[in-house]
Amino acid sequence: MQKKLVREIELAKLAKAARKQAHLSKAEVARQLAVTRGTVHQAEEYTDMSLTKLRIKMIEKCSGAKVSGPLYQIETEK
Repeated sequence: MQKKLVREIELAKLAKAARKQAHLSKAEVARQLAVTRGTVHQAEEYTDMSLTKLRIKMIEKCSGAKVSGPLYQIETEK
């Protein structure tokens, strides 16, 4: 298992990368997480907005990784 510590600001980039790697559109992820497409866009693009919980849900849903905080340690199978 691989573990990595990331800052909150990096969660936005990781959420976007996980969604793209899962070949899911913003709209598809929004439906799965019961939020709007605009909210998913904000979570990926606006790091100054406090959307930490949504970013974590996106990473976990799209990649299967587990995210724990407050330092946001990401644990993957690789």
